[in-house]
Amino acid sequence: MALYATAASVLANVESRRGSIKGLVYASSFQNVKQLYALVCETQRYSAVLDAVIASAGLLRAEKKLRPHLAKVLVYELLLGRGFRGGGGRWKPLLDRHQARLKAELARLKVQRRVSRNEDLLQVGSRPGAASQVPRFVRVNTLKTSSDDAIDYFKRQGFSYQGRASSLEDLRALKGKCFLLDPLLPELLVFPAQTDLHDHPLYQAGHLILQDKASCLPAMLLAPPPGSHVIDACAAPGNKTSHLAAFLKNQGRIFAFDLDAGRLASMATLLARAGVSCCELAQEDFLAVSPSDQRYRQVQYILLDPSCSGSGMPTRQLEEPGAGTPSKARLQALAGFQQRALRHALTFPSLQRLVYSTCSLCQEENEDVVQDALQQNPGTFRLAPVLPSWPHRGLSSFPGAEHCLRASPETTLTGGFFVAVLERVEVPSSVPQGEASAPELTLSAAPRKKRRPRRTVAPRTLPLTEQEGKR
Repeated sequence: MALYATAASVLANVESRRGSIKGLVYASSFQNVKQLYALVCETQRYSAVLDAVIASAGLLRAEKKLRPHLAKVLVYELLLGRGFRGGGGRWKPLLDRHQARLKAELARLKVQRRVSRNEDLLQVGSRPGAASQVPRFVRVNTLKTSSDDAIDYFKRQGFSYQGRASSLEDLRALKGKCFLLDPLLPELLVFPAQTDLHDHPLYQAGHLILQDKASCLPAMLLAPPPGSHVIDACAAPGNKTSHLAAFLKNQGRIFAFDLDAGRLASMATLLARAGVSCCELAQEDFLAVSPSDQRYRQVQYILLDPSCSGSGMPTRQLEEPGAGTPSKARLQALAGFQQRALRHALTFPSLQRLVYSTCSLCQEENEDVVQDALQQNPGTFRLAPVLPSWPHRGLSSFPGAEHCLRASPETTLTGGFFVAVLERVEVPSSVPQGEASAPELTLSAAPRKKRRPRRTVAPRTLPLTEQEGKR
């Protein structure tokens, strides 16, 4: 039906700040402008609620050809609007397949927020917060292309490249079809909040990875040089793994572990699309992996991003108000696992550098876990001082905690995150001194040179050597 497609187009343009609802509605060719205007206004009004219901129902994962803005309009009409009475066209059968699940998720949301009316959901769901202003960060996958080529491709599509950002204010000011290069990560492009690139050909071909800036910090701070052996201890869904592979330039080995077979299968698809060829996936509990196994005798770098409360993830606040304060019992259980995982990781004999990270805001999962590990290994490992200009530091819960990094929508314009870098104090005699030192992090100049975009290639199939949770 033309109404829903037109409404979706208007909504997309409004959210991209390309005009007002009224101006875009009257500029459209749709005859019943009052009906169109009302549908777009109400869909936008319930936008946060609809996003939560669509995400928890898995609608876009099940219907891969359904565009996000069209899905939002259709779900509004089904759950909060007229309900396709006497209409709906070709979309009605599609929504009928998911009607029960969508209604159940809406009911669950009301129970969670302790409300009975749809309008009451707006008291929480429609308030714009700092999380909604987080820009869209896009990591250029250097295994397949370069920042120069990606920037040139977007410019050919009508985007305006504004160069390297110099401050957070530059990122806050982004709007329309403008984009910047991140001031810290030379392969990270920054677009206005709510920019949707899921259907972009470079993303579909694995040339771009949609990844929050804070989530890019662990691989950047671990920085394994080409030829290294690396463990990604709790690897799925795989964005950080592909980032590690980019640092390795596919030269070396990544041992990636995760217990969930389904998540590993999805991860194999993601890595194949990204062109990763140096990774061995294993369906195995990292705590059961023996540090004395000869396969891991050369592992000098470990990335540990264990399961956590997810209290720093902006989407969690939308779907589960109060998720920022998990129960004491749950925190104790998570922190216990995290402590065991970090202690275990530090027992690998050739380990030189480890990054511990979570998407949690809770001290129990962050500083307390790191402090426990340091106390268990006195004089063996220390917190490495990293990114001295980063504005948000660790909580002052123990001496040296200021070397840890925190992130939040308010202070860094990213999702909530925590990162700590641990490095061995004394180099084992079995490891040459030159190999143990971590490479210095430097910033490259902003890309200027124009090149023709590389041709998209079909992703290869990446088999699991052994048989989108985390970010």
